[in-house]
Amino acid sequence: MKAVRIHEFGGPEVLRYEDVPDPQPRKDQVLGRVKACAMNHLDIWVRKGLPGVNLPHILGSDIAGEIVAVGEYVTGFKSGQRVLLAPMHFCNHCAKCVFGLQNQCREFTALGNGVDGGYCELIAVPAVNVIPIPDSLGFDQAASVPLVFLTAWHMLVGRAGIRLGQTVLVLGASSGVGIAAIQIAKLFHARVITTAGDEKKLEKARGLGADYGINHYQQKISQEVRKITNKEGVDIVVEHVGAATWDESMKSLKAGGTIVTCGATSGPNVAFDLRFLFSRRLNLLGSYMGTMGGLHDVLSHVFAGRLKPVVDRAFLLKDARAAHEYMEASQMFGKIVLLP
Repeated sequence: MKAVRIHEFGGPEVLRYEDVPDPQPRKDQVLGRVKACAMNHLDIWVRKGLPGVNLPHILGSDIAGEIVAVGEYVTGFKSGQRVLLAPMHFCNHCAKCVFGLQNQCREFTALGNGVDGGYCELIAVPAVNVIPIPDSLGFDQAASVPLVFLTAWHMLVGRAGIRLGQTVLVLGASSGVGIAAIQIAKLFHARVITTAGDEKKLEKARGLGADYGINHYQQKISQEVRKITNKEGVDIVVEHVGAATWDESMKSLKAGGTIVTCGATSGPNVAFDLRFLFSRRLNLLGSYMGTMGGLHDVLSHVFAGRLKPVVDRAFLLKDARAAHEYMEASQMFGKIVLLP
């Protein structure tokens, strides 16, 4: 099959479109033909170099396609069935997995990170990862859902415990997590404030349901939040930017409010005054992707049309380098998809 692999860490130039052996599925696995693989910033971080990545390596966490074959031990699936793949690897037999906490499994990792991913034509995965999709959902749309919608769902529902009518600040409206978080918050009839770097992105965010938009290049986030909330602040901040926004995120919280974070795109090192934390009784929560139960929950809303993936642009798999360069320019609103 054709695949894009990295043989060394570095810039987009290390991506190689080449022939690799077809995967040989185990008896408990499903062999799928990749029809679309959506990109994430994780792809860039892995390409640049993360611990635990064995080279050569295939990137890509978000995969949709068709079943080619099913292993002898697999039931409930058939050749030609349209599916997406849960974007994670876990052992499926430890105490955490059995309890439904797959993201706490010692083997837990994202597809395309600790194990090979979807920048390829064929992929073999355990049957538990395979989820049928409705005919109404295109492969590019389906591939744009799993990692970011699961992540945003786990942040807001699983970790922050969002309640009806709260006020939520979503950083990075044009990112995959931001797009998902805006829509999920509106499911709970939240008042949503979001941020972006230009008015076009903010207008698109309003189209997804955001009530207020802040241009973070022209306005100070916490000051605008105080104006919007009559100096009260927000209940929840969906944080995934990191060092560049952390101070503003904390200042935007109401007393007793919650920051839930899943990433550090702008850098991992932040500092804050502990007195501010305890005197205002703030909650700082970490969130790491999510669980299979959470994925099925959020997919039920996607399949029903209540949550909608947003595709920015598609590239052919052989043009993965151009797709990476496009992502690093940060001009997109929504997901970038590779098509084998």
